[in-house]
Amino acid sequence: MIQRVKNFSLLLIILSFFAETALNQEINNKFPIPKIEFNPRSYICYKTTEPLIIDGILDEKCWQQAEWTENFIDIEGEVEPLYQTRAKLLWDDQYLYIAAELMEPHINGQLQQRDTVIFYDNDFEVFIDPDGDTHKYFEFEMNALNTVWDLLLVKPYRDGGPAVNTWDIAGLKSAVKIYGTLNDPSDIDEKWTVELAFPLQILKEGGAGIPKNKDVWRIGFSRVEWQYEIVDGKYKKKIDPQTGKPFPEYNWVWSPQGLINMHYPEMWGFLQFSDLEPGKGKVQFSLNEDEKMKWELRKIYYFQKNYHATFKKYASKLTELELIGLKINKLNYSFNLKATKSFFSAEIKGNNVIWRINNEGKTQNISN
Repeated sequence: MIQRVKNFSLLLIILSFFAETALNQEINNKFPIPKIEFNPRSYICYKTTEPLIIDGILDEKCWQQAEWTENFIDIEGEVEPLYQTRAKLLWDDQYLYIAAELMEPHINGQLQQRDTVIFYDNDFEVFIDPDGDTHKYFEFEMNALNTVWDLLLVKPYRDGGPAVNTWDIAGLKSAVKIYGTLNDPSDIDEKWTVELAFPLQILKEGGAGIPKNKDVWRIGFSRVEWQYEIVDGKYKKKIDPQTGKPFPEYNWVWSPQGLINMHYPEMWGFLQFSDLEPGKGKVQFSLNEDEKMKWELRKIYYFQKNYHATFKKYASKLTELELIGLKINKLNYSFNLKATKSFFSAEIKGNNVIWRINNEGKTQNISN
């Protein structure tokens, strides 16, 4: 009799394990979660006093003194891209300046109408979230023809958007320099460089105001690269014989996202402003404790989204989320969770600071 009870108990444990594993797989497949650790790259943006001519040629002394970012990497992380891409940044009282260098043996571009979907060409992209709450952020794309697309995201697509395509960066300056020949398959090109000046007055719409010394914004860079072949002396996207459509594009980024989606602003890099002139000193970046707290909330948000997608309601207790794989830092922080079928909010407290996240993913400091 005792042996039967032991065997039955063991059977229950085994069945429970497989049931929980199946549930985790069912839940975790519904709402994508980044597959890498939270460790965004960072960049110190030094302040220039030198006038910049936006021509795509990075020959000013301040550009020469500014450091390049790390080379871009595949959007999911780890895989090295076919061609090198890197960027550098400066700022003054009027503009945020961005430059990028894109190595490319076959420079091409077709789209010439502003605010068309530029990533259908090979392109360079910028994403800026000045106040870091993942809402009301900017997206900018440009191709080798210097055709641009700028739009405002009220919130990420995962949270319902929308994208305001009619929004323009008034006063934007942009330029491209081609080191080679554009749309000429008969030769091998070297690279194309881009130079941008974003007016800070326009970027105030992101909620952070004009930057000052030590302020930190969130910023992402992406490069879309398609596979091309030469047909009848022209560039043509390679077709996947299995689908009859072009092969999926490569997505190369500065700070990896951990999934194929740039609209996870919490995974973008950190841009820290400094009053120092480029070449006149060195500033070290240090991750603010608030960002660590916000990441704990973000994990709750991911698991709540998956929980709701499965059970059509949000979890009212953290233990319900922990059963499906949530792991949060309860040693250093305390948490408070409220939920209904259609809404949730989670709060985290540490060192007299309280942050909140809701079901739309927006983070907010509610300490005061």
